[in-house]
Amino acid sequence: MSNSIKMRAVLVLLCLVVSLASLAPTFMKDSLPNWWQNAFDPIHLGLDLQGGMHLVLGVEVDKAVESRLDSVVDQTESLLRDEDVIFKRIERLGGERMAVTVYDADAGAELDALIQENFPSLEPMSLGAAEGYIQKNYRFSDAEISNIKDYAVRQALETMRNRVDQFGVSEPVLQRQSGNRILIQLPGVKDPQRAIDLLGKTARLEFKMVDETADPKLAAQGIAKPGTKVLYERHVDPRTKMVTETPLVVFEKTALTGDLLADAQVRIDTRFNEPYVAIDFNAVGAQRFDQITAANVGKRMAIVLDDTIYSAPNIRERISGGSAQISGAFTEQEATDLAIILRAGSLPAPVKILEDRTVGPSLGHDSISKGINSVLIGAILVVLMMLVYYRGAGLVANIALTLNLLFIMAMLSMFKATLTLPGLAGIVLTVGMAVDANVLIFERVREELRHGKNPRIAIDSGFSKAFVTIVDANITTLIAALVLFQFGTGPVKGFAVTLSVGIIASMFTAIFVSRLIFDLFLDGRKVKKLSI
Repeated sequence: MSNSIKMRAVLVLLCLVVSLASLAPTFMKDSLPNWWQNAFDPIHLGLDLQGGMHLVLGVEVDKAVESRLDSVVDQTESLLRDEDVIFKRIERLGGERMAVTVYDADAGAELDALIQENFPSLEPMSLGAAEGYIQKNYRFSDAEISNIKDYAVRQALETMRNRVDQFGVSEPVLQRQSGNRILIQLPGVKDPQRAIDLLGKTARLEFKMVDETADPKLAAQGIAKPGTKVLYERHVDPRTKMVTETPLVVFEKTALTGDLLADAQVRIDTRFNEPYVAIDFNAVGAQRFDQITAANVGKRMAIVLDDTIYSAPNIRERISGGSAQISGAFTEQEATDLAIILRAGSLPAPVKILEDRTVGPSLGHDSISKGINSVLIGAILVVLMMLVYYRGAGLVANIALTLNLLFIMAMLSMFKATLTLPGLAGIVLTVGMAVDANVLIFERVREELRHGKNPRIAIDSGFSKAFVTIVDANITTLIAALVLFQFGTGPVKGFAVTLSVGIIASMFTAIFVSRLIFDLFLDGRKVKKLSI
């Protein structure tokens, strides 16, 4: 046996061993050692094969612009006070505008200089005047508004990804779509409502000071001082689990936000045996929390999550450790979900569910069963056809077809690709296409034999003459499959994955493996006739 044949045989054997090793976790996971399972992943099934959730969320990007403008209003107010610029009031108006009312033109000029220096993305608008005051209006530039909206969607996608990762879903799909939409697929989710609650919660955590001088009952009727608003404190009866809400007047200005959190963990209160969420601030947040508590000893601070007050404890002393806790008679599941949301970060803008589909596991099992049956039926028909039409050479093609299917599944495992129902369709199509190259080769060999050439020369000539045609046909199909993968979504991408992998595997088996089998058969033998 020549060295060339030996090297090719070793290469094919190596590919076969690696393929079997990579597929072992898929079919015999429980009986394999841990190092083997860590080295190779099982084939991951898509949403349509194992069941789960399909969500399309819309990000309300206009709210992100309003939130950013609110932040600018707060910062501008602080800057004006720091620079001793006298002003009457500052507020956010509709239409993405900020209005600052000053007493004279000099203060207006100082205001313009501060805005230009600190917020260059704000554009001045027309002046207004009322009761002898000067009202200066500013708005974000169109480019800045576009950037804020784009960043809101990207940040929402990243926040969703963090929440899903901590939720424990394997192989989730999170993709940005057009129109400020986010596609989320969660295979294997057994509690759809919990997933929706976890993903859809804005989770904006704020710390606001309580206005002790205000009457909550009057404020609830709409009689509230400027700069304050009414929120409701949530109370849960530990015995009956009844939820009641009590009005509380808080200052609109936020003292501290959850953006400065470093960690959130579930702890158990040993006094009441109830879970609560312990939060730790980062360095900036800890310093800010220290300053706030030092300046407000004896006052109440409301812990607000999505405009609901979970607790409003009295600040008994300065808190310099950068830690706090959120309690509210949570169940363990509620506390865990809240900790997940706080660790993952708040959404930059609210999201709404535009599409919600749940695929049941039974439907997934039926899809797998029918998909496997279609692959088997297609493979059996192709095998029979090749045996009947090409006889002994057909057996070679069938061996190559079997290895082709094995290599396809192995590559799906090694590339950590997800097998979907359209992916199964791609495999069925590949089964039909896998013998095309062998048909071209065998017809070339038949032609050479009809011209009276001996089997060895006929095999060499058939493979060499068909090689260019095979490569050209498969490369053009592969390019189309790669385009589908790049620009397609969902089912189209699943189909493109298996089609691309199948084309690569079929080229290898038809050109390389088939030729190796013929060479092994002809090596050292004087064959006068081929069964083809």
